[in-house]
Amino acid sequence: MPAGFLAASNITKRGSVGTTVYYLTRSFFNITRSYEPLVMATVFAFWVGYGPFAGTLALTVVTIASLGKLFSEAVESIDRGPIEALQATGANRLQVVVYAVIPQIVPDFVSFIIYHWDINIRISTIIGFVGGGGIGYYLSQQINSLISWHKAGTAIWAIVIVVWAMDFLSSEVRKRLT
Repeated sequence: MPAGFLAASNITKRGSVGTTVYYLTRSFFNITRSYEPLVMATVFAFWVGYGPFAGTLALTVVTIASLGKLFSEAVESIDRGPIEALQATGANRLQVVVYAVIPQIVPDFVSFIIYHWDINIRISTIIGFVGGGGIGYYLSQQINSLISWHKAGTAIWAIVIVVWAMDFLSSEVRKRLT
């Protein structure tokens, strides 16, 4: 979340240091988002070995970059009215962020986090399938054994149930927030 604020032009672009922070953060997000999670998992597997840790690192880096980009765009699209009203009353920068910016971005942030969590659950299966651990790795083993099709089918059903449960839970959370 803090990186999302650093990559928002309406928050950081206030001089040479702010401009530098803005462009460095945006560049990090853009470069990191350009790699697919599967490629990142391969890179991390090369560095730390195949297994769940490499898959977790890959998803973490890709998620930080993706959410950072989405968060920065949410911050950039806020209504300036509440900010100007608080500044007119003499509020300092922290008070403006706490009382004018955060209330406007919380629904978007929560929505983005829930959506990316859902994406990561589905992507983790693919990463696991190529050696990243978890149910994807189990599924790969069962398919490659060529005799355990019923176990592979059970793994696929488990993945479907988890994705369905995540979709249901995310819609419930969004209903309670709105």
